Amino acid sequence: MTMRQVVIDIPEQILIAEKVDEISFAHEMCVLSAVKLYELGRLTSGRAAELAGMPRVEFLMTLQRYKIFPLESELRELEMQYA
Repeated sequence: MTMRQVVIDIPEQILIAEKVDEISFAHEMCVLSAVKLYELGRLTSGRAAELAGMPRVEFLMTLQRYKIFPLESELRELEMQYA
């Protein structure tokens, strides 16, 4: 799988306020981005897990922390099929 790198500028005050280093913050940003894109239906759980850098099952379990139902998109598809 080919990877691309995206560079964003983060004010140092954010890192200080969050009490994290750049690497930890970058990882958290990847997870948060994956969760939100999954929630919006823009990524499948598999693709979101790739973005978050974790196995799919772990990603689905992580969604609890953000109060997101893990199979929302699948449920919506079923509702549309049988509506």
